[in-house]
Amino acid sequence: MNSLAGRVALVAGGTRGAGRGIAMELGAAGATVIVTGRTTRNETSEYGRPETIEETAELVNELGGTGIAMKVDHLEYDQVKALIDQIEAEYGRLDILVNDIWGSEYLVEWGKPVWEHDLEKGMRILRLAIDTHIVTSHYTLPLLIKNKGGLVIEVTDGTEEFNNSMYRQPFFYDLSKSSVIRMAKALSHELSPYECTALSVTPGWMRSEIMLEEFDVTEENWQDGIKKDPHFAISETPRFLGRGNAAIAKDPDKHRLNGQSLSSGDLAKMYDLYDLDGTQPDSFRYIAEVVEAGKPANIEGYK
Repeated sequence: MNSLAGRVALVAGGTRGAGRGIAMELGAAGATVIVTGRTTRNETSEYGRPETIEETAELVNELGGTGIAMKVDHLEYDQVKALIDQIEAEYGRLDILVNDIWGSEYLVEWGKPVWEHDLEKGMRILRLAIDTHIVTSHYTLPLLIKNKGGLVIEVTDGTEEFNNSMYRQPFFYDLSKSSVIRMAKALSHELSPYECTALSVTPGWMRSEIMLEEFDVTEENWQDGIKKDPHFAISETPRFLGRGNAAIAKDPDKHRLNGQSLSSGDLAKMYDLYDLDGTQPDSFRYIAEVVEAGKPANIEGYK
């Protein structure tokens, strides 16, 4: 069903991971999906990853949508403004903003307290994870609110409930991911008078390109990673969250979700969605009830 045909979506930070999965599923629903990021076939960002925005746009096309790759550094005001000016000139509207910019995995010094963590890296994490989202919202939302039913999805790691009960260490990571949740809450108030909706979403244990490399597996043989960590059995593809995001975008009653913080598992239950292998991973409930409780790996009842 091309139920998002005629809708225009911007997936900011759609080069890889959750952003790519979301872009693909919006495309599968028929949307025009503008994919932004800093890595193209001609230029690689400081991130040093091989995935490109062109690849994501092509995957959107393969699934029936219209994928458009645009190179943008979302810390650069003029680049973001030029992007939005171009979207307005070419399409006259923007229906969906997915703020998925992150790009800091290689900057995080896991396990180090704030006084030991490299300060320059820490401040760069905050710039990439928080400032980019603010800059993008500033320039994007005047176009989005021109039409009722606009949707803003802030992508983070962890639900509000989970992050409030856990320290998502180290300091800079915890601050980044919690700030995005609060950002969605703030936007939900500012957008509500325009009959638009804002919320935050999180994948579970997502098999991103980086995670697959970490476990020395591919998506085809990912289950071999269970040998390294039995809890890896609860993991999910990036498209699982993507399907949840597409379901929100299609939902005529989505404003009931305004300001909420939802996981891919929450969305799967809400909309009766399944991952590519036909399962419904509920990672955050599993992490809280099994991993953090020190129980042996057992996904029965969680996937």
